[in-house]
Amino acid sequence: MIWNIIKDWDDAYANMPNIPGGEAWPESWARDAAGFRQAIAADGRMEAGIAYGPGERNTFDLFLPQGRPRGLFVFVHGGYWMRFDPSFFSHFAAGPLARGLAVAMPRYSLCPQVRVSDITAEVGRAIAAAAARVDGPVVLAGHSAGGHLVARMVTRTSPLPAPLLERVRTTVSISGVHDLRPLLRLQLNETFRLDHAEAAAESPALLEPAGAGRLICWVGAGERSEFVRQNALLANIWRGLDLVTACVEEPDRHHFNVIDGLRQPDSPLTRAAVDDLI
Repeated sequence: MIWNIIKDWDDAYANMPNIPGGEAWPESWARDAAGFRQAIAADGRMEAGIAYGPGERNTFDLFLPQGRPRGLFVFVHGGYWMRFDPSFFSHFAAGPLARGLAVAMPRYSLCPQVRVSDITAEVGRAIAAAAARVDGPVVLAGHSAGGHLVARMVTRTSPLPAPLLERVRTTVSISGVHDLRPLLRLQLNETFRLDHAEAAAESPALLEPAGAGRLICWVGAGERSEFVRQNALLANIWRGLDLVTACVEEPDRHHFNVIDGLRQPDSPLTRAAVDDLI
């Protein structure tokens, strides 16, 4: 018998030190995103800094495809609810854009200035504001903490209004954290400031799905075991609550390159997210 014991919870959720060259990824993302933004802005297909609320970080960027959008793809960035903004991730709009979808990327307030529950509310307002600008079906996708946030959007306690939930065709949580209770053990929780009540209330795995569309939980097979476990957890629980779900472990991918598929219109990740919209 093999017992699964986690002795170092901080290490279990630490991605950068456990990926060779991990510290270089944010700089690489920012460089590629800047080039993408410059090219698409020159083409007149980017609206940056659209306000959805009164906060300094209450804005979203909207990228438009060639021709009339067939729907809306929302990408919510990660960073443990405490770092980054869309300027690091703009280039991941390329795949959905090539498939004819408009792509919105929200910017939101960060911990410790706000709590995770506040971020949930902000992201809900951002998605509603973007959906008011683009007709048609909606795909929600997010990476890491962003995966948590998009899954949270399609629960019965979602901040999204019911008519918008009905438009959500697919939710894709990429390397998402779906049960926040283990994070109470992390030193990072000095920044999150989660308590047991908020961790439970904000954990999609402890909530019922709203019945909106389908759920895809996608993770790199080479990720930390906790991210692989968290990925399967939500897909399994929500399948038992009568939602159509899929659980994917993509070979040869770690926490930082698992989202690379969104840069290509015909990658397995992009196709899984948007094929039924086209």
